[in-house]
Amino acid sequence: MKYYIIAGEASGDLHGANLIKALKKEDQAAEFTIVGGSLMEAECGQKALIHTNQMAFMGFVEVIMNLSSIARNLKAVKEDLLRVRPDTVILIDFPGFNLKIADFAKKNGIITSYYISPKIWAWNQKRVYKIKQVVDHMFCILPFEVDFYQQYHYAVDYVGNPLLDAISDHQINTNFVADNALSPQQDIIALLPGSRKMEIERILPEMAELYHKFPSHQVIIAGAPNFDESYYRNIIGDLPIKIVFDQTYDLLKHAVAAVVTSGTATLETAILRVPQVVVYKANPISIAIARKLIKVRFISLVNLINDYLSVHELIQGDCTASNIADEIGELITNPAHRASVLENYDVLREKLGEPGASGKTASKIVAYLRESQ
Repeated sequence: MKYYIIAGEASGDLHGANLIKALKKEDQAAEFTIVGGSLMEAECGQKALIHTNQMAFMGFVEVIMNLSSIARNLKAVKEDLLRVRPDTVILIDFPGFNLKIADFAKKNGIITSYYISPKIWAWNQKRVYKIKQVVDHMFCILPFEVDFYQQYHYAVDYVGNPLLDAISDHQINTNFVADNALSPQQDIIALLPGSRKMEIERILPEMAELYHKFPSHQVIIAGAPNFDESYYRNIIGDLPIKIVFDQTYDLLKHAVAAVVTSGTATLETAILRVPQVVVYKANPISIAIARKLIKVRFISLVNLINDYLSVHELIQGDCTASNIADEIGELITNPAHRASVLENYDVLREKLGEPGASGKTASKIVAYLRESQ
């Protein structure tokens, strides 16, 4: 069967690659067309129609500034869908773009599968009515999403969280310190500034100040695959901070604490049991609009899933080098605080369940397609 898979950002690329791997096991004759990143390209052996680094715009102002690029991408994907005529289009998160594609695909008789539900429970919940109209099969990865959709009499499949697959499949590099010429005598503080340009440029300067505030530690940046080292050097200046690429899990596994931009990485950090502080800073206008619209108490997935404050969040004006340093200091030097965060991670892990989301999703997609035939 033919699968058209669309992921618009780095986390979706990771989950898309794992889903492709699982689909190949379920369907020996699988053919793929993708909109995604380098991981998906490598897994299916196909070049993406559009790469994620041309798509990942986040924030109200940022989206408005890139409307022409978004419109071009939508037009290109729609035309390609009609050319390929897949058995299903599989949409991975990225709702601003993917819900438009779902609408188009549905109108043109293409089965729509949505993997990783849009976070409609956070804001603009009325989008659920649109989803019911245009999405044939929804696959949820957060346990509370099933109850949310049930309120609207929409049946979904809960498949577990694919991050558990990615992390359980990863072989930790025990030579990480030596391979990256790090000091074995100094503990590591990991900096995860995100994968979007507009986030990195606002947040990384605050993060980088930890170099001065923790001179006895090594401060290491996890670089996003869509940027090179010179990009980060332009932001941090002459600070001699090491930047590592494609080694985020290894970095976290060797870190004593982490500063993490809100997003999928907060959940990855928690699953790997690294005490963290969650940070976020964006365009002030985007934040002001979001605060009026968003209906949840927290921004990090760790806190949202546990439904209580499990890790500290520093947002916008609170996201300062001083506040970040204070919380990192507590996580490193206060045994009771550190233990509390790790206990919260135990609660989270129990709620997430076991690995296998990619395989479950692939199996269900193939079964639904065979039933429809």
